[in-house]
Amino acid sequence: MILVVDTNEIISALIRDSSSRRILLSPKFFFYTPDFTLDEINRYIPLITRKSSLPKRHVLLLINDLLERVQVIEFDRYKQKYLEAEKIIGEIDPDDVPFIALALSIPNDGIWSNDKHFLKQDKINIWTTRDLIKLI
Repeated sequence: MILVVDTNEIISALIRDSSSRRILLSPKFFFYTPDFTLDEINRYIPLITRKSSLPKRHVLLLINDLLERVQVIEFDRYKQKYLEAEKIIGEIDPDDVPFIALALSIPNDGIWSNDKHFLKQDKINIWTTRDLIKLI
């Protein structure tokens, strides 16, 4: 299954050994994420370090391990769908636009997110952690 993964799911997997981490590491899935996800993760490293109770160097190693399972896509690959994505979700949550744009730009089975904002649109399938854990 090919999914676009929301930044929050990656951060959740970094904070604790959880269902999110099992999903990210599962060979049943292949993940894409927009390039700005890396900036988001870097911005939250102090929070991740604090909540995970891991030393920063371990958090950085874990980030590298998890991101080996996620293909980061540059803006140029999804910018042609950005305006369409803005129309779909921009008024609901502008932070979700890059995920919708990416999902519209590449072959995939939907977006993995627990963000309820995504459920307010009907153009892209949304998969929750609960949905995906059933598939493992």
